[in-house]
Amino acid sequence: MADVMAESEADVAVVGGGPAGLHAALVLARGGLRVVLLDESDTLGGQYYKRRAEQLTAAFGDFRPQGTELIRQVRESGVDCRTGTLVWGAEDAGRTLFTSDVRTGALGRVSTRATLVATGAYERSLPFPGWTLPGVVTPGFALHLATMDRVPVGQRVVLAGTGPFLLPVACALLEVGARIEALVELNHPYRPGISSIAGALRQPARLAEAARYLLTLARHGVRVEQGSRVLAAHGDTQVTAVDVAQEDGSVRQLETDALCVGFGFRPSTELPRLLGCDTRPDPTGTEQLPVVDTDGSTSLDGLYIAGDCAGIAGVHAAGVRGQLAAHAILRRLAPERAPVRVAGLRRRARALDRFAELADRLYPLPNAADIPDATQVCRCEGVTAGEIREAAATGWNDLHGTKAATRAGMGPCQGRECGHIVAALAGRREGGAECFAARMPIRPLPMAATVEGQEVQ
Repeated sequence: MADVMAESEADVAVVGGGPAGLHAALVLARGGLRVVLLDESDTLGGQYYKRRAEQLTAAFGDFRPQGTELIRQVRESGVDCRTGTLVWGAEDAGRTLFTSDVRTGALGRVSTRATLVATGAYERSLPFPGWTLPGVVTPGFALHLATMDRVPVGQRVVLAGTGPFLLPVACALLEVGARIEALVELNHPYRPGISSIAGALRQPARLAEAARYLLTLARHGVRVEQGSRVLAAHGDTQVTAVDVAQEDGSVRQLETDALCVGFGFRPSTELPRLLGCDTRPDPTGTEQLPVVDTDGSTSLDGLYIAGDCAGIAGVHAAGVRGQLAAHAILRRLAPERAPVRVAGLRRRARALDRFAELADRLYPLPNAADIPDATQVCRCEGVTAGEIREAAATGWNDLHGTKAATRAGMGPCQGRECGHIVAALAGRREGGAECFAARMPIRPLPMAATVEGQEVQ
């Protein structure tokens, strides 16, 4: 059985130990506040500042040493860093957080004066025939293997989807010896118009970063096939071939032993939506994004949001947003300790937000409603696109009725993987976006923890 619930207090709770949460926690602790940093992973850093195992670090060096330094500063500043701690619920505008130890199931309750949510994002997947075959993975998974374990996801790899993230993934795969059979980009971001070029020139560092990736690919003979997309993957016990629709309308088949497909990222918004802060629909009509001001404040007093949880803008914007939110919290809780001017941070945030808007224009998402009927959408419950359409077509099934009728989104991922696809197939709610409601527990809990935790409801 789970341990008896442990209770603790802090001035500020930061949920998420990635770049936004780390930068925020450091500012808050240096401002004299008691800060608790909660992260579900075993180590701090999030996806961007992931840590290599000691043996690999000794052999290949530190992965992103700036992250190691940031984590060191956070720990030395006195932040109470609680890794392996799942935040599965909250109430009172985030002033009470319910936690569970991911190793033991032990329950906890954290009371705070303010909460900063920096829960990051998920990779965005779009189903297609064959996407459930072994060897079909997300780009993030391939990047993790290549950078953390120095292992290629396959010897012959096809990368596909859309977004700038495909470029560093391809370069990481080349570094560990994989052969890139094709990099299939849905859009035409590397043939931009005049307005897009002008926007990119305002961020020379980001432009230079993209240029380095493209030059690396060119040196290895990898061509970015723009205006192309994966139609289907084939194989029995492993993906062996991929059908690619090319820009001229022809279809060619590539042999491969790994297919990495991704369409950018989706904000992880369950916690702020659970607490009931104001939201707005995203451009796809299948997400509700928290409404925040320039400093990360929400409509709920004491609840702040930073990083990709508030909208995808990348790691550099996440760090700046985390600092801005921390300064806003300091002004609220300890104004005498917050003399720092933030005009420079705000200018930097605006510039990075404009760059994120440019990326959205260069890498628009495809229409998820075009998925063939026989394609499995909800892998947890084995529900196809056709079954979702049939349930939605009854006339009385809204998104949640469709979920109840088909069980799509009721598996262990709780709709985090398929919810946006189910929403697209079920049709938009008139007047705004519709997405699965956030409910406690927002992550699966061990049964023992659930039984013991009845007292917190």
